[in-house]
Amino acid sequence: MTGDPAADPRTARTRARLRQALLDACAEHPLEELGVAALARRAGMGRATFYLHYPDLQALAVDACAEVVRDAVDALHAWRGTPDPRIPPPALTTFFTGLVPHAALYRTLLRPGGSGPLGELLHRELRERSRTERALAGAPEPDLIASAVAAAFAGVLADWLHGLIEETPETVATRIWRVLVGLHRIPVV
Repeated sequence: MTGDPAADPRTARTRARLRQALLDACAEHPLEELGVAALARRAGMGRATFYLHYPDLQALAVDACAEVVRDAVDALHAWRGTPDPRIPPPALTTFFTGLVPHAALYRTLLRPGGSGPLGELLHRELRERSRTERALAGAPEPDLIASAVAAAFAGVLADWLHGLIEETPETVATRIWRVLVGLHRIPVV
């Protein structure tokens, strides 16, 4: 068989089972308390199969949480026309509300201030999407503003998950939306 092994449907199914087993296990125990053998058993496979797909539990956790990153990026760009700074896109509020069930896992991978493996992935993907859309619109300083947007969002998200910002999901969505719209409107020339 030639080609990308990740494109193999069996690989996709195995990884999906491992991701789901991790999310289910993290709903019961912190990531630090999980072991590869128990997680592999939970997914209905052996340790060797786990290690064929992931080097360690953190790599699996980041992969399992990558969907959250895509959801965040999509939620922040779920508007057309001129954004209303008072009202965030509904997808952004839904995004924050949807974080609650797995917040402990996200806190493990996204440290206060926005660092950590999930924070780095979020920053990279959000910065690239923001930069691309800003460049396509002909807005000034796409690199600078995209970096500021990615850093601000990742930092606020992480601090909120860690309880450093005490707001409901709806309120934090509204407030970060206002910050991000403000960043896009700052004259930088």
